Amino acid sequence: MKKLALSLAVAAAPFIAQAETIEIEKPSFYGKLNVTQEFVQPENAGNYSQLNSNASRLGLKGKIALDHGLTGIYQVEYEVNADDGTESKSGNTLTQRNTFAGVKGEFGEVIVGMFDTPFKATQNKIDLFNDLRGDIKNVISNSENREANSVQYTSPNMGGAVVTVDHINSENENTNNSLSTSVAYTLENIYVAAAYDNEVEGEKIDAYRAVAQITIDAIQLGVLAENQDNADSSEDGWLASAQFKMNSTVALKAQYGQSDIREKGASTISLGADYKLAKTAKTFVYVTQEDSDNQTAMTKVASATYIGGGLEYKF
Repeated sequence: MKKLALSLAVAAAPFIAQAETIEIEKPSFYGKLNVTQEFVQPENAGNYSQLNSNASRLGLKGKIALDHGLTGIYQVEYEVNADDGTESKSGNTLTQRNTFAGVKGEFGEVIVGMFDTPFKATQNKIDLFNDLRGDIKNVISNSENREANSVQYTSPNMGGAVVTVDHINSENENTNNSLSTSVAYTLENIYVAAAYDNEVEGEKIDAYRAVAQITIDAIQLGVLAENQDNADSSEDGWLASAQFKMNSTVALKAQYGQSDIREKGASTISLGADYKLAKTAKTFVYVTQEDSDNQTAMTKVASATYIGGGLEYKF
């Protein structure tokens, strides 16, 4: 019996040694919690306060080494609601965000699933109040979309230029497929991009966007211009932003924009400051003023002021 056990151990040794050298890449778990206490003062109406969870999320992502020099990539991401536990519109505890599977190589990258359109992605870091009340999706743009049933190709970096094309399946014989495309160019501290959406927002609706951003030492400047065309009208919107990093911990931010795309005669101005608590943590304050010719769907008034402060942790 001892001889048999010894023989099995000797025979298995090469396989055990080989198993020890195999490197299995584990998926990465990540997340972000962004929570704000906000005070709202609508025009000619009573003020109120609210606690907001701003696109807080949990996710899992990773990659797999494939044959032929290819790499498999995947991501599963859900929004969590740190304020009241459920999403206000659907009542769901979790809301799906960017979730996909794909493959990349020298040819570029292909992913399939549900994720931000190339049009949305071109904003880069120009929107300094992203996910807060000053977010461009609240006043400036109708095209900050995350689309399901998407098949997207992203080219390799070609001297700083990257092309992205997203085919969005309608999965309905009575509805046209949609298309979102972008071209982005980065040269050191300069970023410029252009994007086009065809029937992403709706039938016979096209959208166009151009953005530019430059960073000079501690100052970051950005501008975004957008147009939306449909069968009956053509509306425009724009936004300009500026950020000044006073030091390694404090950043001052400001942005202003006007648009007729979401509401006629709408404008938004935001001022804020970030204080870095750690590499992946910050606290911040902001004030946003919104005005329009008509009542907005959210506040039911033509003007409102939002004052808030919060915490953001990334992990």
